[in-house]
Amino acid sequence: MNDKAMKRALVTGGSGDIGGAICTALAAQGLHVIVHANSALAKAQALVDGIVAAGGSAEAIAFDVSDAQASRAAIEGLLAGGPIQVVVNNAGIHDDAPMAGMSQAQWSRVVDVSLNGFFNVTQPLLLPMARTRWGRVVCISSVAGVLGNRGQANYAAAKAGLHGAVKSLAREMASRGITANAVAPGVIAGRMTDELFPVDQLKAMVPAGRAGKPEEVAALVAFLCSDAAGYINGQVIGVNGGMG
Repeated sequence: MNDKAMKRALVTGGSGDIGGAICTALAAQGLHVIVHANSALAKAQALVDGIVAAGGSAEAIAFDVSDAQASRAAIEGLLAGGPIQVVVNNAGIHDDAPMAGMSQAQWSRVVDVSLNGFFNVTQPLLLPMARTRWGRVVCISSVAGVLGNRGQANYAAAKAGLHGAVKSLAREMASRGITANAVAPGVIAGRMTDELFPVDQLKAMVPAGRAGKPEEVAALVAFLCSDAAGYINGQVIGVNGGMG
């Protein structure tokens, strides 16, 4: 179903709550969406089946973004079918602890997935993207990367690192018609947050008084990946109900 004229989008961590909403939104915009998972390939394939059933175009792939060799091999396989002009770096993990009690493994694994994973996936895509003179790089960050958060020094450091990377990449690639931006969600409803934040706590934390929806994050990502957003570059944009 992949029409050669269609732009292709790779969404890492595409089988999660926010990732799935992003994949669905990009497919609705007419992109061929490559739904990435780390190990949950069946979940990614179920999302693909839903997109295709709705008239969209998609495929699933699984690899560990923190494994440089595995990532490069997977990306090279994808690039054999032509350039990928949109990449959404959404893969990320939490392993929370106060820094005073944080292990080296907790620090390294979180940074490996969010920050090194961004490099491993995005770097091989850039020159083929540049040759097309059009591209979109979006990193899914977090309000923790902007404000910090107790127990998340590793996660906040990894996400704040993405901010520096996209600002630098924007300067490097803007003349090729490529934008690089970060989207920093606040508390978004889904499996990871529903148990953590009771309604009373949400009302105290978030001026909007509620959790955001994955679709609200996806709407911004889809816009940033469109032609209309060509002059938005090197930005970190919050989707957080007024948290900061």
